[in-house]
Amino acid sequence: MKIPGPDHPIAITPVASRWRAKFHDHVIADSAEALILHEANYPPVVYFPRGDVSTEYLSSTTHSTHCPFKGDAGYFTLMMDGEIAENAVWSYDTPFPAMQAIAQHVAFYPIKVEIYEVDDADVNPRRGETDVDQVVLHTDSGSGHAQREPWPANVNTPGDGGVR
Repeated sequence: MKIPGPDHPIAITPVASRWRAKFHDHVIADSAEALILHEANYPPVVYFPRGDVSTEYLSSTTHSTHCPFKGDAGYFTLMMDGEIAENAVWSYDTPFPAMQAIAQHVAFYPIKVEIYEVDDADVNPRRGETDVDQVVLHTDSGSGHAQREPWPANVNTPGDGGVR
């Protein structure tokens, strides 16, 4: 086991925005709580919490690798809609103590899975709004009394000539 340091720096930082992973036009991971691992001169790697990943499309494989800084990685094959990406996903289930933050997270090979940052405003355009006009009110509160006056019908009764 090696400890990250000046000769081989590793930094793990929480993302400041939402990240997604897409496989053949299907979003398989979506998280605002992912981590980005910056290791030495390697490209940054986004690690998604397992709870934010559609793990039903992952199948564990016998492939494994060892990193002297992070520990042993297990791999998964991604299968969806007849498309297969062997060993496209990896995870350090029991990483070395210095890398404990990436436990229970998975990463995707960017040559097999599209990984991208998402503008949360595009995903949740009304997030944080409190304007009552943005809230959907049910016409019946459950007590049998209307919360608002009903709006007028947008169609006539059958035989009255159609739409108003």
